[in-house]
Amino acid sequence: MNDVVQDEKIQKVLARAGFGSRRQMESWISQGRVRLNGNVATLGDRAGPDDKLIVDGKKVSNTAPDNSAPRVLVYNKPENEICSRRDPEGRKSVYDHLPMIKHGRWVAVGRLDFNTSGLLLFTTDGELANRLMHPSANIDREYAVRVLGDVSDEMIANLQKGVMIEEHLCRFTDVQFFAGEGRNSWYHVVIMEGRNREVRKLWESQGVKVSRLKRVRYGPVFIPSRVKKGQFYEMKNAEIAGLYETVGMTPPVATRKRTVARKRKDGRPGRG
Repeated sequence: MNDVVQDEKIQKVLARAGFGSRRQMESWISQGRVRLNGNVATLGDRAGPDDKLIVDGKKVSNTAPDNSAPRVLVYNKPENEICSRRDPEGRKSVYDHLPMIKHGRWVAVGRLDFNTSGLLLFTTDGELANRLMHPSANIDREYAVRVLGDVSDEMIANLQKGVMIEEHLCRFTDVQFFAGEGRNSWYHVVIMEGRNREVRKLWESQGVKVSRLKRVRYGPVFIPSRVKKGQFYEMKNAEIAGLYETVGMTPPVATRKRTVARKRKDGRPGRG
C-alpha cells in the first residue's frame, strides 16, 4: 500500500471515479462487487494511486484528486430518449451521444422522462452529482411547459401553495406566463426537487394537460443556444469550479491549477 496520507477509503475513490455516491459504493463493497489488489474488498479498506481497484470486472482509475480534473457535460436531450444506459425495448439512450472515457463513467445529475427534452448534466465525479441532486443543496430546476387547457389565477395560486401528490407536498416556487396561442399556453415554472414526473403531475392536478415539457436550467447552468438537440457542451474549468462552490464543495486542485495556468498564459479565463 502507499503512504497513509495518500490513501483514501475505497468508497470515496469510487465515488470520485463516477460510479455513484459514497453510500452506494459502501453497498457495492458489502455485496462483493469490488476487488482491491486481487482480493474482495471490505468496508474500511483504503487505496492509493498504485493500488489496483476493479468494480464488476472494470478497472478503476485511482488517481488522487489533486492530479485529476473532473469533467462536466451539458447535454440537450431530445424527446424520445431514455436516461438509462440500456433498454430492453431498444430505445435510444442519452448515453449514446456522450464521449467515451477510459476510466470511470458518466454520472447523470437527475433524470428526464422519455417525453421530456432539455438540459441534462453529466459528470465524472459521483460526489458532485450526488450533492447537486440532494434536496439539502436547494438547487432549483426551471422548465418551459406548454399547457393545454384554460389556466386560472386560482390554479396558479394552488400550484405555488402546494398540492399533495403521492403523499408528498409538491409545489412550484415560481410560475410565469410566457406566451399563449388558442388553448395552448407556455409557462416557465421552477421546482426545488425533481421527483418523478412532478411537473406534469402538478399541472394535471389542476385539470389541465402538459403537451410539451423542456428543462431549460439546472441551478446556475443553462443550455448554450448553440447546443442543439442531441448535442453536448463540455464545461470549462472555471465553470466546473463554480458548480462545486454552488453545493459547498471545494473545487479539486487540478481544476483550479489548470484554470490559473491558462489565465497566466493568455490573460483570459481558463479553458478545460
